[in-house]
Amino acid sequence: MRKELRQKIIEVCDQKVEKKGPDVGLSFYAFFKNKNDQPEVLMEAAKWWIETHQLDHFEKASKIKAMVQAGS
Repeated sequence: MRKELRQKIIEVCDQKVEKKGPDVGLSFYAFFKNKNDQPEVLMEAAKWWIETHQLDHFEKASKIKAMVQAGS
């Protein structure tokens, strides 16, 4: 996964946890605007989320952040 996407995921996870607490869930769509202005990056996140890790639609932000930081 590209460095910029990893940084964005960590940033969004931190923001969500800060606002809603450690049990907050999110989907990979949380890392993008409502516009589809980055289809390649969206597909990269979707592939990582769905194909590579077979995650549920919503997962805890803390879990996703830990996975990204570990290089999963």
